[in-house]
Amino acid sequence: MKFRDVLSSVTLMSLLVWPGPVIQPQELPAPIKAMEARGATIIGPFDAPSGLRGYAARYGGKSIALYLTADDKHVLIGTLYDAQGQDLTRAPLDKLVYELLTMEMWGRLGSSTWIADGRADAPRIVYIFNDPNCFSCNRFWKHARPWVESGEVQVRHIIVGMRRLDSAGKSAALLTAKHPEAALKAHQTAGTGSTLKPLKRIPAEVQKQLDANLALMSELGALSTPLILYLDARGRLKMQQGVPQGKGLAEVMGQ
Repeated sequence: MKFRDVLSSVTLMSLLVWPGPVIQPQELPAPIKAMEARGATIIGPFDAPSGLRGYAARYGGKSIALYLTADDKHVLIGTLYDAQGQDLTRAPLDKLVYELLTMEMWGRLGSSTWIADGRADAPRIVYIFNDPNCFSCNRFWKHARPWVESGEVQVRHIIVGMRRLDSAGKSAALLTAKHPEAALKAHQTAGTGSTLKPLKRIPAEVQKQLDANLALMSELGALSTPLILYLDARGRLKMQQGVPQGKGLAEVMGQ
């Protein structure tokens, strides 16, 4: 399955693993603690009308809103609407849940094994899951040149080995090179003429890194490279499967 468009925030939230409770149990009112005991992960409070107090939570892989009554004795679960039929729950729920999910996954991407392309102080960071035998990854590398060479974007290549029998060996060769950034640049510049040779024996630590990168990519719901991740103008994590074109490329790389 290949996702050609940027995945929606709802889809992304369903793919990520929630890191754990944000509010400590002792800080919660008794009815909210009761919901936690039933398996809900309490994320944080939000403002609600009519004397209610809202709490964003996750339950069964879904986002839910809990509304604590003014007497702190009862809790309602569901969506709150005003007299005009406007949904008062979705916006605060999305904001709390998605912002924290974005922070969690962005941190995990940063902790993965990647090779940098571009200046370390670039104001924008883009991640790409890259297999050395991926022609589309090479095409994205070429499309990214204006942004990278201007110093505006650093592309971080999360190396995986999955497309061919020698992909893992080539990935290991890049990661163990004396200068991985230079090795990646030479490989991508050469394109189909690359002389990158796969390692015959992959060190155990490098294999562990490759396995972790591939597991992270699979967790995000992707089965092939390139998978590109970036933050949009609102700071929300977005995913793009395949090489973006035109306006899509500008959205990923920045105007």
